[in-house]
Amino acid sequence: MQPASKARLQIHACVLLWGFTAILGKLITLPALPLVWWRMLPVALALLLMPKVWRGLIAMPSRLRWAYAGIGVLVSLHWLTFYAAIKLSNASVGATCIALGPVFLSLIEPWIARRKFDPRELMIGIAVVPGVALVVGGVPAGMRIGIAVGACSALLVALFSSLNKRLVDHGDPLTVTCIELGTGTLFLTALAPLLPHAGAIFPLPDAHDAWMLLALSFGCTLLPFALALVALRHLSAFGTQMVTNLEPVYAIVLAIVLLGEQHELGVRFYLGVAVILAAVFVHPLLSRAQGNTEQPELLGTAESHSVVE
Repeated sequence: MQPASKARLQIHACVLLWGFTAILGKLITLPALPLVWWRMLPVALALLLMPKVWRGLIAMPSRLRWAYAGIGVLVSLHWLTFYAAIKLSNASVGATCIALGPVFLSLIEPWIARRKFDPRELMIGIAVVPGVALVVGGVPAGMRIGIAVGACSALLVALFSSLNKRLVDHGDPLTVTCIELGTGTLFLTALAPLLPHAGAIFPLPDAHDAWMLLALSFGCTLLPFALALVALRHLSAFGTQMVTNLEPVYAIVLAIVLLGEQHELGVRFYLGVAVILAAVFVHPLLSRAQGNTEQPELLGTAESHSVVE
């Protein structure tokens, strides 16, 4: 098999694994905050066991470490709102909201990257509005708060992806991931006592949740991170983004097959999803037309969004 063909299969495998994050988030019985805390902690600890990460930490200027630490706070808030959206609605709704990330990015990234704003990117944002309206109209009223929280999660994706893009050339991906996830874990540890809670702040997961969390931390985070690290050597930024934009599609299909969520959602929801995804796929086409062929950075902090943004 040719290296490029093998790389495409690897990146599809990564996106499929990332698609399971929403499913596992629904199956794990822990509330959103301890779920995210238990997801981030083992990954950060595993990365700290790697000598390469320590070398990167020592070599990195303190100002840059603080910058990545700040981004880590945004990452933790993104995951917190993502899983909160799933708990408040379902996996399909959560995945659909995250599909708004590239749309927010097209509006936010020019400001953060200090480049000229392209009106065509604004058109992408406008095109998504009917899709969002259809999605809202296609879910039960009790799930609509989940859509609002999920939209906040997508906005956070756009913010930290844009910031990571500005700093992409200044740190080793594994070291950056360790800083961001480690800082995110510490931030949630400090935040938890300030939020309403019943019982233990970070309860020990039972056997069911423990296995699910291990699958989430290592099967849906570290494993696809390693696969993508290899695959990106043989793929263009455009090709990678077109594949990774399939993540919400995989998540929704998995939610239908494994959770039967199609019985909870109306036809208008899926029509809205189609409109949103159409706009999402237009974004890399516009980037290619503008001649943007930069090799994407790889930061394993929030599934595929941080691979290609």
